[in-house]
Amino acid sequence: MLQPPHSSLQVAAVPAQRVPVRDRDQDAPWHTEAVCRRDEAGLFFAPSKEPTAARLSREEAAKRVCARCPVMVECREHALLQPEPYGVWGGLTAAERRVVLARRRRRDVELKKVAGAGRIAQAG
Repeated sequence: MLQPPHSSLQVAAVPAQRVPVRDRDQDAPWHTEAVCRRDEAGLFFAPSKEPTAARLSREEAAKRVCARCPVMVECREHALLQPEPYGVWGGLTAAERRVVLARRRRRDVELKKVAGAGRIAQAG
């Protein structure tokens, strides 16, 4: 489990290049390779009453860190499955993750409708 936003994520240095999943130690948790573990945690989580311009700037800086992370996809999926309500995870803000989740829900509903229609057609 990841540390809460108020605790330090500066535990281990991680190489900046992407490492294919199959080449990583499969027994180690994905977050041990996260680039953000060596960056300022405040970059990924908003301080209270942060002005909009400052928030947008901070989020863009966090996304640049995510863009060079070897476990960005794993991080993003973690944040979508939890779901993490705050911060930048896997290159997405909380608002962007809500959009992705809404799209996934709509897609799942559509897939169920199509599957249901297929079963009805086969039975008839």
